[in-house]
Amino acid sequence: MALAGIGVLLFSATFPATTVALRGFDAVFIGATRSLGAAFLAGVTLWLTRSPLPTRRQVWILLACVPGVGIGYGVLTAIALEHVTASHAAVVTGLLPAATAAVATWRAGERPGRLFWAASVAGACAVVAFALSSNVGSVHTADLLLLVALILGAVGYAEGGRLAREMPGWRVICWVVVLALPVSLPLSIVSGIISPPHPDVASVAALLYLASVTMFLGFFAWYSGLARAGIARASQLQLAQPFLTIAISAVVLGERPGLTTYAAGVVVLACVLVAQRARFGHKRAPVMHPEPAAPMPSVR
Repeated sequence: MALAGIGVLLFSATFPATTVALRGFDAVFIGATRSLGAAFLAGVTLWLTRSPLPTRRQVWILLACVPGVGIGYGVLTAIALEHVTASHAAVVTGLLPAATAAVATWRAGERPGRLFWAASVAGACAVVAFALSSNVGSVHTADLLLLVALILGAVGYAEGGRLAREMPGWRVICWVVVLALPVSLPLSIVSGIISPPHPDVASVAALLYLASVTMFLGFFAWYSGLARAGIARASQLQLAQPFLTIAISAVVLGERPGLTTYAAGVVVLACVLVAQRARFGHKRAPVMHPEPAAPMPSVR
């Protein structure tokens, strides 16, 4: 649970860091380059630990994580954050735990009760109502991008969490960003040529955070927490992420969200909490046993 909590805390700074990075870089460049930087770190890590190649079945699961965790979530949210605040984005994506539970439910072949679906739909309606109220009666394109990112991210979380039962969580994210290279590398180059960067110290530091922490170290903690505590139990901690993001945005960006933002956040939190409880009840989460990490090679 401590590992999962560390992951949530590190992820909570993603939107504020992306907003700062946008001061010097194009949104597509940010989304692609943060994955590219993480892939470099992942390649070094996999080589130093002499990690075995994933099996063919595991590769398919990893590829299912690539559109969301590997590249899509970062690109889509960066584009959206050109038009909305980090606090706004945090509320819209606050349904991620419920969406992750829904994907995990579908993949596990479970049939949750009506309360789960009612709470999930209510949460979705709350997000739509919040988007409409924030955009004078119309849904902004940025909100649609955030919702697509939410769906892709849920698939990446659920599939990655399942695979973390078979291999260490850190190895899961390493392979995901490596497999995303055929997309992230050319996308980073092309976007950099079309919209040349004009970085400053703050934007560079923010991009480095996104690549090394959001896309790399954060998943070390998150996937490991999911594997050890169980997806059902550990995912509860993610309920606090929107409010942590709002707090960090206030400190880093000086954002002062209105009462509507807090009210929508509370409603979404309540709906997600009910959905989680309805799906899992009070059953103890299964204890997962990922394979031990490979030893570090000796240096002669």
